[in-house]
Order: sequence, then C-alpha cells, then structure tokens
Amino acid sequence: MNPNISSERALQDNVIKLLKSMGYTFISKEENIKLRDGKLGEVVFKDILSKQLQKLNSFEYNGTKYPFSAKNIKKAIDDLNEPLNQGLMSANQKISEQLIYGNSYQEDLGNGIKKSFSFKYIDFENVENNIFHFTEEFAVSRGIKTEYEKTRRPDIVLFINGIPFGVIELKKSSISSDEGISQMLRNQKQGEIQELFKYIQITLAGNSYSPQYATTGTLAKFYATWEEDVGLEINKLVVNRTPSKLDSTIYSLFDKNRVIKLLHSFIVFDGKIKKIARYQQFFAIEEIMKKINVLDNVGKREGGLIWHTQGSGKSLTMVMLTRVIKREIANSKIILVTDRTDLDEQIHSNFISTDIETQRAKSGQDLISLIKSGNPVITTLVHKFETALKNKVVINEPNVFLLVDESHRTQSGDLHKAMKKTFPLSCYIGFTGTPLMKKEKSTIAKFGGLIHKYTIDQAIKDKAVLPLLYEGRLASQWVSDELGLQRKFEIISKDLSDEQKRDLSNKWARFQKLASSEQRLELIAFDINTHFKNNLKGTGLKAMLATSSKFEAIKYHKIFEELGDVKTRFVISAPDTREGNDDDSNKAFINEEWNKVMQIYGSEYEYLKKVKNEFINGDEIDILIVVDKLLTGFDAPNATVLYIDKELKEHNLLQAIARVNRLYDGKDFGFIIDYRGLLGNLDKALTSYSSLDVFDEQDLIGAVIDIKDEIARLKTFYSHLEELFKSIENKNDQESYEVFLANKEKRDDFYKYLSNYARALKLALSSYKIDEIFSLDEIDNYKSKMKFYANLRASVKIRYHEVVDFGKYEKQMQKLLDTYISADDVMQLTKLVNIFDEEFDSEIERVVGDNAKADAILSAVTAVVTEKKESNPAFYEKIAQKIKEILEQYKENRLTEEEKLKNAKDIRAMLTNQKLNKDNYPDTIKNKKGAIAFYDNMSDFLSEIVKKDEKILEEFTLKLDEIFKEVAKKPDWKNNNDVKDQIEKQIYDILWDLEDTYNVKLKNSEEIVGKLRNIGINNYE
Repeated sequence: MNPNISSERALQDNVIKLLKSMGYTFISKEENIKLRDGKLGEVVFKDILSKQLQKLNSFEYNGTKYPFSAKNIKKAIDDLNEPLNQGLMSANQKISEQLIYGNSYQEDLGNGIKKSFSFKYIDFENVENNIFHFTEEFAVSRGIKTEYEKTRRPDIVLFINGIPFGVIELKKSSISSDEGISQMLRNQKQGEIQELFKYIQITLAGNSYSPQYATTGTLAKFYATWEEDVGLEINKLVVNRTPSKLDSTIYSLFDKNRVIKLLHSFIVFDGKIKKIARYQQFFAIEEIMKKINVLDNVGKREGGLIWHTQGSGKSLTMVMLTRVIKREIANSKIILVTDRTDLDEQIHSNFISTDIETQRAKSGQDLISLIKSGNPVITTLVHKFETALKNKVVINEPNVFLLVDESHRTQSGDLHKAMKKTFPLSCYIGFTGTPLMKKEKSTIAKFGGLIHKYTIDQAIKDKAVLPLLYEGRLASQWVSDELGLQRKFEIISKDLSDEQKRDLSNKWARFQKLASSEQRLELIAFDINTHFKNNLKGTGLKAMLATSSKFEAIKYHKIFEELGDVKTRFVISAPDTREGNDDDSNKAFINEEWNKVMQIYGSEYEYLKKVKNEFINGDEIDILIVVDKLLTGFDAPNATVLYIDKELKEHNLLQAIARVNRLYDGKDFGFIIDYRGLLGNLDKALTSYSSLDVFDEQDLIGAVIDIKDEIARLKTFYSHLEELFKSIENKNDQESYEVFLANKEKRDDFYKYLSNYARALKLALSSYKIDEIFSLDEIDNYKSKMKFYANLRASVKIRYHEVVDFGKYEKQMQKLLDTYISADDVMQLTKLVNIFDEEFDSEIERVVGDNAKADAILSAVTAVVTEKKESNPAFYEKIAQKIKEILEQYKENRLTEEEKLKNAKDIRAMLTNQKLNKDNYPDTIKNKKGAIAFYDNMSDFLSEIVKKDEKILEEFTLKLDEIFKEVAKKPDWKNNNDVKDQIEKQIYDILWDLEDTYNVKLKNSEEIVGKLRNIGINNYE
C-alpha cells in the first residue's frame, strides 16, 4: 500500500478531482493570487465577479433592456465588501442578505430621468447562469497587529460568481475531525482571517470518514454530519477508488443545484446566531414541498405530519419551511398553530428573531382581523378558531398553510374541527417531537399521512441531542421501614468524614419525626440536595424537578431554602379556586406564596419570563421546580438532570425527559432520576411499562439508557490509562511517568484518556448503582488512581509548560476531586503561569526534583521564545540554541541535574533582562526596545558596510526607529496596506542610499525589508 495514500495531500487531490467532476472550475494557488493582484488581504475574485454581474443584471425601460453602468457594477462590488468594525457575524449577515435579496441601484436614463432597478449577485432561478470555481491553499492575510503579513491557508475554498461561499478543511484519516473543526473556528477569530469568513456560508471539516459541516460562527458542538444515500451519483464521479463519506458529503452539500437551494432558503440568522439546516430538516421540507405542490380535483393541497424528535430543531424547520413556501407558492399565507400560550410566544419569538415578519393573534377577534387583512404569517392558539367559527368566517383558499405544532394534541376534537371549518381548502401540516401512539397512527392517515420522521435513535447517533441516562430511586423504599431509612443513610454518608456524618445524623433524625407524606418530601429533597451539591453545584450545569402539585412545588422550595445548599425557584400557574387537589389549608398556603411572588414580579407573565431567563442565563437558580409549565417546549441547554416526583406517561413523559437532552458544553448526557418508579428497573423493552406501552417499541429505541450500562464503561477508560503506562517498570516513581510523558503525542493521549476516565468516574460515583457493578475495593482503587493521575497531570502541565486542560469539562474535573477524592495532596488545577509572573518561582517549587524543575523552566522559556521570536529573531534564536545545547549536553551526560537546573535559571534570567548587558549597545539606543531589536538583526546583513564604517549600524538603526515612531502615530497603522507600502518604500530608500554611498550590492533586500517591517510591527505601539 502506498504510504501516502491516506495523507492530507492525497485527500486534497481526491477532493480536487471530485469538485472538477462536479463541474467546478479549478484555480491554482498561483492563479488565485494573480486574480487578487497579489493582495492577500482581498478574497473576492473581482474580475470574475464584475463579468458575472454584467451578465446577470440588466434593467428594462420603455420595453428595451439596458446593461447597468460600470459605475454601478463597481458600486455593487464595493457594497458587498462589508467592514468588520461591528464584528464578523454582523458583516456576514449583511453580506448574506445581499447575496439572497440583492441590492437596488439608480441609473441615469437621460433627460433628467433617474430610476432604481433591482440587482442580483446570484441567479437563484437559473443555476446554469452562475459560475462555480474552487481553489486550494487559499492564502489570506491575518488581520492581527503582531503578525499582519502572516497568512492562513484554508485547504479548499469554493466560489460562486467570484464570491467565496464555502471552506473545506481536510485532515488525514489518522487525525480526528475535531482538529479540522478547531482549525476552522480558530480562523474565524479576531486577528485571523475574518476577511474571508465574512462571506462564507458553508464550512466543512474533517477526515475521509467523519466529515462535519456547519456555517460561519457555528460552535464546535453544533457541527453536524449529513446523511444521504448518493451511491449511484457518487460512483459515477469517483473513479479508480472507493467513494468515502467525505466524497458523498461534498457531493450532497456542494452539488450546484443543491448548494443554490441551501444558500437561498436553508441558512438563516436566529438573532445573531447563524444556522444551516441539518439533513433531516432539509429532506423534510423537500418532501413537504413535493406533496403540497400538487392540487387535487377540488383544488386542495394534501398535508401530513412531520415527526422529528425533540431537540432536533423543529422550530427552525418551521421557519425554513415558511421561507420556502413563501418563495415557491405565490400569495401564500402561513398560520402557525399551537395549543399553549408559552409555545405560541416561543414560536412567534423564533420567527421574529429570524427576521420573518410575523403577527401574533392576541384574541379570537384579532385572529379574524389578521386573516382578513391578508397578513402573510400569523401565530395563534388553536382555541381562537372557535371565535372565527362563531363569526362564520370561512376562508376558501388553497394557498393558506396551517403549521400545527405538537399536532398529536390538536389533530382531533372540536378545536381541530373549528380549524377545518374555518379553512376547508387549506393545507394542514402537523409537527410533533414525540413518537406516534399506536392509536394515533390511524388518525394521522386522515391528517394526510406521515411525511417525514427523524427518530430518537437517529438524533442521538447524529449527536443532534444527547443520550438520556435513567436511574430509578424509589422513595417508598426509604419511608416504608426503619431498615430502608438506615440503608439510605449509609449510601449518602459513605464518602463523608466522621464530623460530616455526625452532622448528617442530626439532620437524619428529623425524618423519623415527620408524618409519612411530609417525610417523603423531606427525604427526596435531601437526596436531590446531596446529589446536586456533590455533582453539579459550581459547574454551570443545572437541574429541573418535576412534582405533582402547586403545594408540593412550593413545599420543596421551602425545604431547599432551609437546607441552604442549592438555589431554587418554583414555577406554577396562578391559583385556581376550582382546583380540587388541595385541602383548604394547602390552598391558603398556595395563595399566600403566590401573592409574595406577584409582589416581586408584578404579573404571571413577567414572573415566568424572568425565571426562565434567570435559569438559562443567570446564576440565581440551580434547580427549577415545575408542575406542568415548562415541562414541554422549554429549551434550557444547561439543564442536565431532571428529577421526577410526578406521575407522567405517554407523550407527557417523553416530552418531560427531553428537557435535559440538549447540547451544552460540559454535558455528555442528560440524567433522569426517577422517584416514582415510572420505568422501574429499566430493560430494553420500554413498552412493557404502562407509562409507555401505547407506543410501538421500535419508535422508542434510544429514548433512555440504563445508567448501569454507562457506569460499566469506567473499566474501559481505566484500561486505556493502564495500557498507556504499561512499559513503566517502577509504578511508584512519578518521575518515570513524567519523563515518559516528555513526548507530546503521549501527553495528548494521556490528557484525552484522563478526561474520559474522570468523566466516567464522576458519573459512576454520582449514582447509587455503582455498588451493583463494582466492589468497594475496586471503587477505592479507581479513586486512588484518579488522585495519582490528577497529580501527574498537574505536574506535567508545569514541567512542559502547556496550556492544556479539559476545557468544558475542567470544572467537573475539579468537582470530582473536591467531592469524592481526598484532596490533601491532589494538586489544584491551576492556570498556567509564565516566566514573567511573580508566582513563577513558587510554581516551580511545586515540581519535585532538579531535572523536573529544569524542564519546567526550559519549557516555559521555549514558550516565550516561540511567542516573541518575531519581535527580535536574532536574540530569541540565540536563546533557542542555548536551550537546545543544554538538552543535548544533559542527554549525553555532560551535565548533571544540578548543572542543568543552574543553566536553565541563567537562561530565564537572561530572558527576563536580569543579566542583559546593555553596554553592548550604543548609548543612543540602549534604552529603546525596538532599536535594540533592529541592531541585533542587522549586524550580519550590513557586515560588509560595517567594515568600512563602524557607525553605520547605529545610524541605520536610529533611522528605522524614527520611521516606526512616526507611522505608529497613525490609527490602525499595522493593518493598513497603504502604511505598509509607505514603510517598505522608506526602508528601500535607505538601503539604496547605502548601496550608492558604499558602492556595494546588498543581497536578499526583499527578505530583509520584510523582516524589518515585521520587527517594527512587533515592537512599536
């Protein structure tokens, strides 16, 4: 096998061949620079765009077509180049809107007549009128102050009509797609190549087997895979090799017809967040459009149902569908129907944030007025159709589309009949986030049949939502007898100190004095309090508690307040005197607490709005206690655990547990902790439980996972670490481990394995089920090894001066150590300290042994050299060489550990200017950082002239110092191409004068001018 067949270069060549076969025109690296006149800060091929704009645009006046003026063509190109002064996403949104909607330009028609005409950049109606190019290694100047002339080079960039719209970053098969995504995100940061990404609509990153796509601004966790069977098509395009997942994804996303659709209708801004359709959203809308574009013999369009599991983007599907319908069906009207006020508010908000003009029906009469006024998009509650029916409002229009949210609740009964009678010829499209019940499947056929489904299992495989882990904790077992209560005490107290156990015992005694109903609430609250405090408190992750009644919701809140460890809020609706579930004393209690809430918030609407915002965005709520409100349709990605103390079944159960399946940094799973035994001892057949037996078993695959299955994986992650270090003979010698980890690849593996192990151990220790899987000795061993590896990781981080952590999992890592592992000698996961910080010496003292201390200093110095090298290459290259010599001498046993440490300290002192001998420099420059840098780097270059005139180096340095002092007064001078040209011209003038004066020919002038400009940029503010 050819060793290069899986290389990045080979992969890139394959992509180039594929895009060519798809009809894209290839532009070489050299050609793409020529097309930009050598200006790497520009990313649009202006000549190509100019010609295309002339081709695509003309205007008609008095029956004659005219071309747009050259002035307007140029203006259109200039207008597309939005500045970045308000940020990348703002510029990207403005450019995206121009690409979709075009602009309008005024033309002079003679005789004093001027009129404006529409102007487009892309022909969305006729794909063949556009031209598609792509190039490789597309060098773009980085827009940062320190290294402006440096570039980034995305592997593949795609263009439509000369405008960049797609970027592909490739990684060989041995490198994770995460690396490509990370590179893509880095390039979008300030100081990188935002000039390119302000135009980009589609990003694709990864290796040959797991590529993922997104759009500009998308966070790594939202990068997605595209699933589509394109076997026949791709086999025609890819020859002499087996098509890969990368091939099929590129074909699916960048086929000319497909990409035109994506650019026009399937990329939206939700507020300031840009989103691109996932494959299930795209294909659902495609299937809907096929169906509704056909009218039956009475002029009616048949609708149907979309089942996309919760958390997979149902609201965005409705937004995109609305855009497509309005684009493809003339005079269409969209009515979005829900059955709850909070969902109506949410959908209306979603549409407004995506800039779709939407009117919300405030009442039945308002709905009638909005319908009659012809508003194109209306949101309403289903019960408002009753008013329309009473007023005998009948709209016989086939171009009205009713998008019914959670349609399983509204597809039958009087409310649905009212809709049907008001809009007898209209098209009904239902949406649901839960599987269809067996009895619903026949009813749905009357609704138009199932158009498209996206199951729970598929969403988890695609990582669109997180898997849910289930643990049953039956409270009745604790309350029913004394032994149950004692067993519960032992479980909770097993990791506590003697003093903590005594404190817990005092609290525990109170439970035995309470009536059984109140005892139950107290016990569950205490269990939740302990679980949350030990596992989530301080990590940024939150929880919800579903309880049975308003009284219990408030009572739980009071208990948590008394315990004082977690912050809670309860969400209930206003008390209703007709409610019969509570006795008179409970009703008085509820009314009293409700009145307190209203005194703070003013109204139920403001109360709900503010509590939701505090829970999602603030730190005032740890656990949100709910009864019915917010158990459906409420998206809080940071909600990680749902504690259930409420009878739930069927759709309500599935909707409730999906509150915690959303993606969020630091979340691997959603957790369901069930105090009602809804699923008991979970097995594979969820439909064996009465709460879910109304569903087909295949529709529930992946709905929840027994937490015991996940705990068992701890052993696997532990074995990865043991296997990594198996070659170390003395397992009690930490120095052996640290030396072993001198290799960066091994360190990367260690950090990855430790991250997996820490998360698995934290999960295992958070559950009572751990005792069913591991013995006490095994658990103690796992905890002991975690302590050792945490210490090792902290030491290695200092020794090799790495900015390395578990990122989004760092807080949970520390939580694990603080809660479950004796932290007496576990080194805290501190920030990295650089050599100029006061704490550096004390940080080095944490390292054991002279050799380790020397490595820590040398690694820290190397990091500074790498960072600052551009400001004075000669000086920092000298430091780098000294470091290399020390390491080689120690390796060859020519230095002892003590001597190695002394030399390392000397180098650090030299770098921090403690021993910098300024007497080596003329008095005129010794206190000028920039001048010293010029002096250090010009001596060799001017050596021939210096032989003739010793003062010339000082004079030359001072002239350079004056040039940069002057230009540094100009705003944003480091990023200004005109200033750059001015600097180069002045330096060349000085060099040419020197050549004439001393009759010499200086070599490598271009290289030295670039070097001097770079030194100046890095030393002058």
